[in-house]
Amino acid sequence: MQEQRISRWYFGGMASCGAACCTHPLDLIKVLLQTQQEVKTRMVGMAVHVVRSDGVMALYSGLSASVCRQLTYSMTRFGIYETVRDMMGSGTNKPIPFYQKVLLAAFGGFVGGFVGTPADMVNVRMQNDVKLPSELRRNYAHALDGLFRVWREEGMRKLFSGATMASSRGALVTVGQLSCYDQAKQLVVGTGVMTDNIVTHFLASLIAGGCATILCQPLDVLKTRLMNSKGEYGGVVHCLLDTAKLGPKAFYKGLVPAGIRLIPQTVLTFMFLEQLRAHFGIRVIPST
Repeated sequence: MQEQRISRWYFGGMASCGAACCTHPLDLIKVLLQTQQEVKTRMVGMAVHVVRSDGVMALYSGLSASVCRQLTYSMTRFGIYETVRDMMGSGTNKPIPFYQKVLLAAFGGFVGGFVGTPADMVNVRMQNDVKLPSELRRNYAHALDGLFRVWREEGMRKLFSGATMASSRGALVTVGQLSCYDQAKQLVVGTGVMTDNIVTHFLASLIAGGCATILCQPLDVLKTRLMNSKGEYGGVVHCLLDTAKLGPKAFYKGLVPAGIRLIPQTVLTFMFLEQLRAHFGIRVIPST
């Protein structure tokens, strides 16, 4: 009989950091595409432009902020979701219903999105610096420098600029990733054709990544615009209306690069998470 293990609360954050390091260039391209006022450059063209202008290492601009974001945002949402899910299911030894997974993921993602807003804003700014003229760049040395300078120069409130969008997006992407991954994995294993192995993890995370991309893209566009703004938006509604003037497609600007980034990131996150759980997770002693 295969030994059962459950994740430790911080495994999700660790797995997300590993995935973020692998997919960061795609995240940077996505941010640059979303902050265009008009569609001037496509994904490959933007990547070539960045490399020609600033070199290959420019594709990793803001990596420290990206890791900082995962240590706040993802560690919080995974910690809440997995801890509470395991507690709810421990009494019956059965998976909790899908609607409970959705509600739990939404709550975890909302809290995680709020907690991760400061690091997320610095991440967006550091990535967007690449396409700005040298005199307009913020030139944060690293994530902590960015957080300190925003707090000192713009105030504490600015650190949570776009928190509503970030929290709402966090709820949607967590529903798409965590609850859909759990349900897809449960259904695949339940067919009896496949066991709980790395192929199952890959298929379930692929489905979850697609769901998360479609659910969160409109909010992701608004969140990026709000966080990168220099005061031109009066709030979420103003940003929404301004983006709507560009047409419905504006809300799905960067959908392909977002999917190309989020789907591999989701796959890598859950592959890393499952390996951490299998090798370093808490052993479950079956009740007799």
